Amino acid sequence: MTAFFVDLGMAYGWAWFLATVIGVMLIALPLMLGVAMIIYADRKIWAAIALRRGPNVVGPFGLLQSFADGLKVFLQETIIPSAANKGLFLIAPIITFTVALLAWAVIPFGPGMVLANINVGLLYVLAISSLGVYGVVISGWASNSKYPFFSAMRAAAQMISYEVSIGFILICVILYAGTSNLNGIILAQVGHGFGLVNGFVFNILLFPMWVMFLISSLAETARAPFDLTEAESELVAGYQTEYSSMSFALFWLGEYANVLLMCALNAILFFGGWLPPLNIDLIPWFDIPGIIWLLLKILFFFFIFSWVKATVPRFRYDQLMRLGWKVFLPLSLVFVVLVSGWLMLTRYDGNAYQSNCMVARGAIDGAPVSPLCRIEDVQ
Repeated sequence: MTAFFVDLGMAYGWAWFLATVIGVMLIALPLMLGVAMIIYADRKIWAAIALRRGPNVVGPFGLLQSFADGLKVFLQETIIPSAANKGLFLIAPIITFTVALLAWAVIPFGPGMVLANINVGLLYVLAISSLGVYGVVISGWASNSKYPFFSAMRAAAQMISYEVSIGFILICVILYAGTSNLNGIILAQVGHGFGLVNGFVFNILLFPMWVMFLISSLAETARAPFDLTEAESELVAGYQTEYSSMSFALFWLGEYANVLLMCALNAILFFGGWLPPLNIDLIPWFDIPGIIWLLLKILFFFFIFSWVKATVPRFRYDQLMRLGWKVFLPLSLVFVVLVSGWLMLTRYDGNAYQSNCMVARGAIDGAPVSPLCRIEDVQ
């Protein structure tokens, strides 16, 4: 896009700036619309599992319910407790919402369809997602109320506990892919499952890693059964108790944006991202744009998130911490040793495989090529 504006006679600096702003808007605006729609989908899935109707009044099939709720909170008065730290109280939901959007800068929606194709994309996502807890902690402390503060402390402990195991899980993925670039990780999954399926999940060493990553994703986003930060029986609404109007809505938008991000990471790291599920030479199969495959996988994982929330009872807090520190942490450490040992034993060269796949599929210059990409095809 930068080259397009340069060809129109614009200076390179301004062309890059305008192209970047357009790229940000092309991600942020559909994401906000998507958040509104998945809130509706979330409620419909819960209703279907509980044999209820769910939203069905506002708009056709209730599709405009989320927009009506958004209008309602927008028109409400913003109430700030008299004893609260007003500056931090107002900035906390902004931090949560902004951080939730920043991580999407490195998410590849298709070949070449990424705002920032950096080599440390996975580390960037891990770093940005860990910053989300700051908004929660600040909101709990700035409210100057007992229960929001307890909830903020819970959220901090919960996110730290599960980010440790997530870090070791990501190490296993990076070892197999030979890169922390998200596009490179996707390309390394071509034909990984018996040469026919695109995805690390079909690797016997990485399948347990995906299961742990999926469960850790639920804990990282404070979704049921790990929503201890908002447990009704003891914390009312948790760190959001004192919030109203758009401040409350920003927490919700940030939470669902993080849920979508975790769904996208599940798809990208273990299920081939924007690649088709099967690595077979069917012409119509590969004519479907990569962004469609990624969106379908994200929706599949979001359905799993909603299904779990509607069916699994909430953990106790001691069970939550025990699972993170006594089960997931030792297991992820063991699998780091197993994966690295296996790769050393078999002399598996992830970097060579990934670069060969990029050349074979034309991912470097975006040229259309054969869908098949296996080591024997490019040697």
